[in-house]
Amino acid sequence: MTSTGSALQLVLELLGTFVFGLNGALTAMESENLDLVGVVALAVITALGGGIIRDVLIGSLPPAAFRDWRYLAVAGGAGVVAFGARQLWLRLERSITVLDAAGLSLFCVTGTTTAFAAHLGPFQSVVLGTITGVGGGTVRDVIIRRVPTVLSSGLYAIPAACGATLTAVALSFHFYGSALAVAAAAVCFSIRMAGVRFNLNVPISHPRPSEKPPAPGDGR
Repeated sequence: MTSTGSALQLVLELLGTFVFGLNGALTAMESENLDLVGVVALAVITALGGGIIRDVLIGSLPPAAFRDWRYLAVAGGAGVVAFGARQLWLRLERSITVLDAAGLSLFCVTGTTTAFAAHLGPFQSVVLGTITGVGGGTVRDVIIRRVPTVLSSGLYAIPAACGATLTAVALSFHFYGSALAVAAAAVCFSIRMAGVRFNLNVPISHPRPSEKPPAPGDGR
């Protein structure tokens, strides 16, 4: 990867880290009665979880989050910022969803480019790009004891996969650049927000009908 590409990668990753950090902190404050330490911890986990999972899977150890202090600083700073302006953020009902979509969009791009730079194939890069996008939010949801969004929202992993696929195609045919990175992130963001706006989902499972109570006198 060229120096320009490396700079673009770093900018996108730090921006995604900050956005997902805000999302994790706001989710913590909305769902749980956490103090500042708890809010910052959840911000860091949300922001860095997907990237750590990606790096472990491709054998890049220690993960980038622990090799470069800026990732932890940006993620923790996002938690502090969100906590300091919590009343303002929580009044904006859609802020959590928008930030989640933004982080998903940025990380599906950077996760794909990181995997591709590790000499993985296009398909494997798409898988790891998607994991990078959804991983932090999944860990966040597990910690606060709710069904992960990736398992309950049809248009969550799919937008990430679309953005990752566009990125992988561009990398494979050597026309990846800043404009393409923005376009791929915009595709992911648009699909995710369209799903939220119009309540779009892939088919979901439904619980089995409950057994009818026994009728009087049936001997049960």
